Amino acid sequence: MAGRIEDYALIGDMQTAALVCRDGTVDWLCLPRFDSHAIFAGLLGTEEHGFWRLGPAHAADSEPPTAARRTYRGDSLILESEWDTPRGTVRVTDFMPPRDGAPQLIRIVEGVSGRVPMRSALRMRFSYGRVVPWVHKHEGRTVAVAGPDSVWFDTEAETYGKSLTTYADFTVAPGDRIAFTISWQPSHKEAPPLPEPEQSLEATEDFWREWVEHCTYHGPYREAVIRSLITLKALTYAPTGGIVAAPTTSLPEDIGGVRNWDYRYTWLRDAAITLSSLLRTGYREEARAWREWLLRAVAGDPENLQIMYGLAGERELGEAELDWLPGYENSAPVRVGNGAAHQLQLDVYGEVTEALHLAHMTGLARHDYASLLQLKLIRYLEDHWDEPDEGIWEVRGPRRHFVHSKVMAWVAVDRTIKLIESGDADGPLERWRELRDDIHRDVCEKGYDKERNTFTQSYGSKELDASLLLIPQMGFLPPDDKRVIGTIEAIQRELSTSDGFILRYPTEGEHEGVDGLPGDEGAFLACSFWMADDLAMIGRVDEARKLFEKLLSLRNDLGLLAEEWDPRLKRQVGNFPQAFSHVPLIDTALRLTASGAYGG
Repeated sequence: MAGRIEDYALIGDMQTAALVCRDGTVDWLCLPRFDSHAIFAGLLGTEEHGFWRLGPAHAADSEPPTAARRTYRGDSLILESEWDTPRGTVRVTDFMPPRDGAPQLIRIVEGVSGRVPMRSALRMRFSYGRVVPWVHKHEGRTVAVAGPDSVWFDTEAETYGKSLTTYADFTVAPGDRIAFTISWQPSHKEAPPLPEPEQSLEATEDFWREWVEHCTYHGPYREAVIRSLITLKALTYAPTGGIVAAPTTSLPEDIGGVRNWDYRYTWLRDAAITLSSLLRTGYREEARAWREWLLRAVAGDPENLQIMYGLAGERELGEAELDWLPGYENSAPVRVGNGAAHQLQLDVYGEVTEALHLAHMTGLARHDYASLLQLKLIRYLEDHWDEPDEGIWEVRGPRRHFVHSKVMAWVAVDRTIKLIESGDADGPLERWRELRDDIHRDVCEKGYDKERNTFTQSYGSKELDASLLLIPQMGFLPPDDKRVIGTIEAIQRELSTSDGFILRYPTEGEHEGVDGLPGDEGAFLACSFWMADDLAMIGRVDEARKLFEKLLSLRNDLGLLAEEWDPRLKRQVGNFPQAFSHVPLIDTALRLTASGAYGG
């Protein structure tokens, strides 16, 4: 069975990523891209669906030992795991070098003390565990082939095949270093070059060290911020600048339930807020690349803006279920693709416009088409802002007039007015000022419950929604407005878990709720960070700091966060690691640092 979600480490090359468990097992890897078919899908099934375990040898009837220690090497994405065994100590270094050719996963075993018997067990299964490849030797190298894919396995250790698995048994002593590499290549091409593990390790370490040096944040939460920035960089698809929401699919929001989605795509919302965090910490090149990706993805059809696209801007992301996979801890179905791609989510127009505005304000070189796109988006909103939509949480129930969607429509118009006022674009200024006022008035009249002194999830509803916490952060109302304070306090009362974290909205257990789905979910980590932000904005800075540091304590030992926290099971749930959790971590750290609220 796969490990707990927080038991995994992330390694990647900014085109795909692997998850490595504490026991040295790679249970998830898609090649050659984040959204390609997995060759190791044990995370969503069993060992029969593909894995690669590398660690101390153990008896066949016992569980593989877990590492006593693991860490990333400095500020990098190079994972180091150490096992203490009765016979000595051994270290395994796992990484994926930023590629200029074939994608590679490299694992280097190093003897630290004693003489430690080791085993590598490699079971490749293509097409998400469904296809057993043809494994054979080619000029002394092991290659697995199935359809368009081939994976080449290189090591100096002696290997053998058994039960459709490739094994290597060996012993390491102090100073010994034995490398293992898998490289992907289209099956119709010649073999990829022989790997050079030590040189690749040095180059990978240099890459991350140089990248982190650009960070402009030097506050008290630097360790957490740097790890989150590295994670966001790892989720960026380098060839295009697109940013995936997470490198996994179908890790459940409700263990054993149906809330399992494919996050290996570029959500405009997630990517836009990621861009804002990168810009505010000194990373303009990533911002420029994302803006170029956006302009290509939306080009020619801004009126039909999708909420998400493929890594290169693909529009068709058809959803399917993989019925041969039982799912993570039997959380089925396992889904690939995402049927929410064609939903109407009006808030996306606001997030994209806010990101373009921030890029403009932080000095990113002007791009004429970016300004033109912004104007086209507002012209669309003029005719559609007052329609119901599926909202930020992609409900699969009926459309509603979600308050957050209207607020973000206001943001889109407001930021475009500011662009025109700066002289960098031309547009009907007075008409759009009136539009901005109309949207603001509509929200305050129809989305506000005077009796309870709180904004509501949608017009006419009594339900609350944590996305309302963004009202002061977006400048829709000032933090000291009584309606803002009332909303914050209402969300604390009605959407807070027993340990103080925030739910997105009420769910209905076995019954179908507002999102059209049965089951419950954990506390949504982004919403909990938003609460900390709001508390700081209304002057409750000590409370904000305590909540923020409590959220930091939920990170795994490597500083990684999934999408949600299950307060009943006390564990992370949802796709992992999640950009939408690491971005608000950075934002809250910046806000608390600026306020001097960190307590020393």
